[in-house]
Amino acid sequence: MELSGVLSLLLGVCVSCLLLLALARRNLPPGPTPLPFVGNILQLDTKALAKSILKFRDVYGPVFTLQLGSERAVVLCGYAAVKEALVDHGKEFGGRGNMATAARITKGFGLLFANGERWRQLRRFSLAALQEFGPGQRSVEERIQEEAHRLVEEFRKTKGSPFDPTFFLSRSASSVICSIVFGQRFDYADESFLDLLAKTNQVFVRLSSTWGQLYGMFSWVMRFLPGAHKQIFRDLEDINSFILERIKAKQASLDRDNPQDFIDCFLLQMEKEILNPATEFHLRNLVLTAFNLFFVGTELVSSTLRYGLLVLLKHPEVEEKMTQEIDRVIGRSRVPAVEDRSRMPYTDAVIPRDPEVQGYAIPKGTEVFPVLSSVLRDPGRFRDPERFDPGRFLDEQGRLKANEAFMPFSTGKRSCVGQELARMELFIFLTAILQNFTLKSPVPPRDIDLTPRGGGFAHVPPCYQLCAVPRGGGSHAEEEPPKDRPQGTAGASKGPNPAT
Repeated sequence: MELSGVLSLLLGVCVSCLLLLALARRNLPPGPTPLPFVGNILQLDTKALAKSILKFRDVYGPVFTLQLGSERAVVLCGYAAVKEALVDHGKEFGGRGNMATAARITKGFGLLFANGERWRQLRRFSLAALQEFGPGQRSVEERIQEEAHRLVEEFRKTKGSPFDPTFFLSRSASSVICSIVFGQRFDYADESFLDLLAKTNQVFVRLSSTWGQLYGMFSWVMRFLPGAHKQIFRDLEDINSFILERIKAKQASLDRDNPQDFIDCFLLQMEKEILNPATEFHLRNLVLTAFNLFFVGTELVSSTLRYGLLVLLKHPEVEEKMTQEIDRVIGRSRVPAVEDRSRMPYTDAVIPRDPEVQGYAIPKGTEVFPVLSSVLRDPGRFRDPERFDPGRFLDEQGRLKANEAFMPFSTGKRSCVGQELARMELFIFLTAILQNFTLKSPVPPRDIDLTPRGGGFAHVPPCYQLCAVPRGGGSHAEEEPPKDRPQGTAGASKGPNPAT
């Protein structure tokens, strides 16, 4: 075939693809014209994906369509659109979309990426289990306080020299979720534990990297190509193997009259439903649900703390106000407690808490991307949203006020099952650090860059160092360190009621 014939054929294929794409999108919200095969990828910055997606909002409004490789997605921006989808039409938008990386590992099992009846059963059970071994149980608050004490001691060993806080924070956050899931914490010097944390952190980073994003958009070809995305799956397999080993050990020593943690409760439910051929309580769901809880409880909590400390380094005036409130309410002679939050509105404001969409009919099965960062920066809900200002969460009397647009744990049916535990950890850890140390940056605050690494799966904090300079005066860190409980005593003495 002559060159002109080849070019004509290619042109015909491209035109046909464009027509097919146009027909497929005819009932969807408007959006930029996609190219064959790559869609709108070339119009996006993979290093700042969320930010580059939002530029289309100015052209097409808060709801628009993007073609991300082979995946077509409807993007929701701002509080009104996200609330309408996830809350007002929570039933229709309650499914979990396809995430190629997760699909390859989980194949739809486990809590985080399940749908339908499997998701309903696992979520109901997990919420009940976390109530038994999570917030509201005095022992778990004490466990967080003990980890906060250890964290302060580790910071103190740096003697005010610059250090990277990444693994200091991930060890502490992980120890809390390990006590709930596995019934034990791991020693900070445990090599297998440190290796597990390193792999968990790298998975989190690589998922948001260009390699991770490309795999998500072009998995059909990327799975055959070399690259950093291959390491994601090797690390995920190692983490799941670690969890499976712990589950098998607990199966061999299970005390049926005295379950001590999430895995024990799940194993007991597996025994109850052993004759049910349609049961969702089996080993594969246990491994992957335990992995979901471990990953989120380790990396997302610790990365939030890392970002929090970085923001305080850039805004020392906010740190100073928090420290004054901590000294006034708690002092330096005891560890922070959850009950202190109600008397510390400024500190709490630094860690705030709490189908048709916009007239478009969204066809069943369409991927929907609610961009939560656009909700958290919605100028209609937050004054001067690009500026760090805890005061926007306080009323005229200095009391904490609710804002429905603040949804860091998402909202609706898919909101995070561990959000209360995460809030407890963030408050106690951050307060304990500021109670004992003044944070200093090795570089001038004005030179600190808050831009996240990557921009896909989540906002990964940039690498940085800080100096934790001990504050003068008394400190609870100088007291006798808390005694470890025997392994497996982190929760209540009974299992959850799956019917709740």
